[in-house]
Amino acid sequence: MSEVAKTEEKVVKKYRKPAKKKVCAFCVAGEKNIDYKDVAKIRKYITEKGKILPRRQTGVCSFHQRELANAIKRARNMALLPYVGD
Repeated sequence: MSEVAKTEEKVVKKYRKPAKKKVCAFCVAGEKNIDYKDVAKIRKYITEKGKILPRRQTGVCSFHQRELANAIKRARNMALLPYVGD
């Protein structure tokens, strides 16, 4: 690598803001279980195409992510949520 590329790389890293730590919305609210019938809350965690968003995008903890995935799958099975978006 040339010295110019190394200095440019350092400049980019120097001005990057540190990532803000995401906090689990379900832990803050004190919820143990996620209800599949609460479609308004669950809909925030799926894309417009119907895919479940990953933890790194939503900031949900691992326990609640598993609960959330099961709730979304149950809601799809009960026809409360679509499998595929429009």
